[in-house]
Amino acid sequence: MNSPQHQRRLPLDGVRVLELGNYIAAPTAGRMLADFGAEVIKIERETGDELRNWRLYDGETSMLFRTINRNKKSVVLDLKTEQGREDVKSLAAHCDVVLENFRPGTLERWGLGPEALSEANPDLIFVRISAFGQTGPYSERPGFAAVAEAYGGFRELVGDPDRPPVRVGVSIGDSIAGLYGAFGAVMALYERLRRRDENRGGDGEPGLPLADRIVDVALNEAIFSMMESLVPDLGAYGVKRERTGGRMEGIAPSNGYLCRDGSSVVISGNADAIFPRYMRAIGRDDLADDPDLATNDGRWRRRDEIDAAIGEWTGARSRDEVLAVLDDAAVPAGPIYTAADIVADEQYRARNMIQEFDVDAGGPEPRRVAFPGIVPVLGETSLPIRSVGPDLGEHTDEIRARFLGGRR
Repeated sequence: MNSPQHQRRLPLDGVRVLELGNYIAAPTAGRMLADFGAEVIKIERETGDELRNWRLYDGETSMLFRTINRNKKSVVLDLKTEQGREDVKSLAAHCDVVLENFRPGTLERWGLGPEALSEANPDLIFVRISAFGQTGPYSERPGFAAVAEAYGGFRELVGDPDRPPVRVGVSIGDSIAGLYGAFGAVMALYERLRRRDENRGGDGEPGLPLADRIVDVALNEAIFSMMESLVPDLGAYGVKRERTGGRMEGIAPSNGYLCRDGSSVVISGNADAIFPRYMRAIGRDDLADDPDLATNDGRWRRRDEIDAAIGEWTGARSRDEVLAVLDDAAVPAGPIYTAADIVADEQYRARNMIQEFDVDAGGPEPRRVAFPGIVPVLGETSLPIRSVGPDLGEHTDEIRARFLGGRR
C-alpha cells in the first residue's frame, strides 16, 4: 500500500516499547502505541502468550491474538533464566517504555523491577497494570478483569433486575485498563520531553524521578472510573443504582426493541425535543402531547408504559421499516449488528475501519480475514494496519542482531 496515509510519519515514530505483559490489558496498551508508530517488542516465553490459544478454532494462533498484538514484533525469551533476564535488561536500555501486567512484586523478584531496569536507562517509563495496583492492602492479590469488574461496580449494573448480574461479551475491564496504560505512557513521554525542553541549555538535563516514571493502572480502578455518578448519587441522594436490562437508569425512552422479522433495534428517543416527534412517528400522539411526559423525570416514571407502546409498534414492522420511519423523523436509532453486519457496513468501509489480510487460519491456504481498523482516525480514514499479530518468535533473530549482539 502506497497511500499517503501509509507513507506519513506516525505520531509515535521513534518511540520503542518493551512489552513484558500477556493476555489482554498490557498488550492492549502496546497495541495502541504500536498502531501510532511505536516499535513494540513483545517478549514471549517459548510456549507463547496464552492469548494465542484463546478462541482458537483452528491453526496455531487465534485471531484474538492477531488483533490485540498487531503491528508488534515477537521475541522469545525465558525471563526465569539468568540469560533471559540479562537480555531484558539489555533491551530495556534501548527502549523508552516498559509495559507489564504481572502480579506486583514479580518483576522485582526476577531482578527486573523499575529500579533495576533504570540503572542502564534512567529515562525509562514503566506502565504497570495489575488487578488492584502496586500499593494498598489488595495489591498482591491475583485477579483478572472479571473480578475487577465486580469490585469496580460494573458487574452489579449489567443484566436484568430479576436475574443475577451477567458479563458483557468482551474483556471490557482489560481493554479499558489498556487504554489508560497507553494514555499514561504518552503522558509520561510528553512530560519527559517537556522537562528536557525546560532544562535545555542549562548545566544538565535532569530526568524524571522514578516515581514520576511509573504509570500504575489498577483494573478495578479503571472500571470504577467509568461508573459515572454511581458513588456520588449514593452520597448525595442515597440512591443505590440497580440493573435495568436494556435501559439506562433515569433515562427514558432508550432501549432495545424486537421487530417483526426477529431482528432488534436500539432507539434512543430520550431527549425532550426528540420525544414528541418520536411518539408521533409511531402513531402515539397522545403520548407526544402528554404534559407529564414532557421531561425525562416523568418519562422515567412511566417507562414501562412507553416501552410497551414502542415495542408494540416495532413488533408489527420489519427492522428496515422501523429504521426508515425513525430516520425520517430524525430519531436516533440503529440495528443491533452482528459481525457480518459490521463487515458489510458502508460507514465502516468508508473510514477504512475494516482492513483485510491474508492470514494462516489453519487451512491449506491463507484466508482473507477482516480486522478492525485503528482508532482514533487521523485524517479522513483509519491508518493502515502494518501487520497483524506476529507468529511466535518471528522477530527474535532481528532483535538479537540489532540489540543483543546476535547472542542466543
